[in-house]
Amino acid sequence: PRCARPLKPVERVAARCEQQARAGRSSRLALGCHRLPSPCRKPWNTDIWGAGSDKRGALAYNSPFPNGASQVEESMRPRTARVERDTLETQIQLVLDLDGSGNTRFDTGVPFLEHMLDQVGRHGMIDLEISARGDLHIDAHHTVEDIGITLGQAFARAVGDKKGIRRYGHAYVPLDEALSRVVIDLSGRPGLEYHVTFTRARIGAFDVDLFGEFFQGFVNHAAVTLHVDNLRGRNAHHQAETVFKAFGRALRMALEPDPRMQGLTPSTKGAL
Repeated sequence: PRCARPLKPVERVAARCEQQARAGRSSRLALGCHRLPSPCRKPWNTDIWGAGSDKRGALAYNSPFPNGASQVEESMRPRTARVERDTLETQIQLVLDLDGSGNTRFDTGVPFLEHMLDQVGRHGMIDLEISARGDLHIDAHHTVEDIGITLGQAFARAVGDKKGIRRYGHAYVPLDEALSRVVIDLSGRPGLEYHVTFTRARIGAFDVDLFGEFFQGFVNHAAVTLHVDNLRGRNAHHQAETVFKAFGRALRMALEPDPRMQGLTPSTKGAL
């Protein structure tokens, strides 16, 4: 449908789902396409996040096709996901498109984390929308950790069976005096080596210890192996920004199609 404004990431996901439905096709990981809005509808409404949520932090998945059947080849499937996490501490809604244009939109109440996630979207060419409400009157710990968990859940669903992709990604990113390295393996096994010694405890109001909680939550639920190293840096803002930019670049590399691996799982086990 024609809209008076450019489609936002969540609306592009909906448009793809509608195209599949009109063609009589489905993706087995379409993630509740029948409850996404039409492309010209406002994104954050109860049609998206209301009815059908399991309210336990799991993916709200319902197949719009009989028996959840898929008639679309994996290579044609849009790598998108939508997650709702609802606990006594946080309420989070997230839309992810791994093959996006780097568009992001955030409403989390944690501005510095939003600044960092914007780097992931831009440098990873990932479309990402997050709305979060958390117990910020206590501190940002639960909100930051649960955003990491929700992003990991969405990533695990969107990436699919990993056939035909590079699987491994790495990046070095400098920013003035700071330099960070991130290496990722979409292994199916959660593992985190996080080595970042910040030069101060807070960046503005943000507690830098929470970055470790974010990455641990992501790794546990995305089932990836992640090595994060800040090699040098004097400015804590620069240290954090190089980490998240490198994270985005490493994700982008690992997710890229590998023409020589087309149709194959990048593992001698035959599954990841």
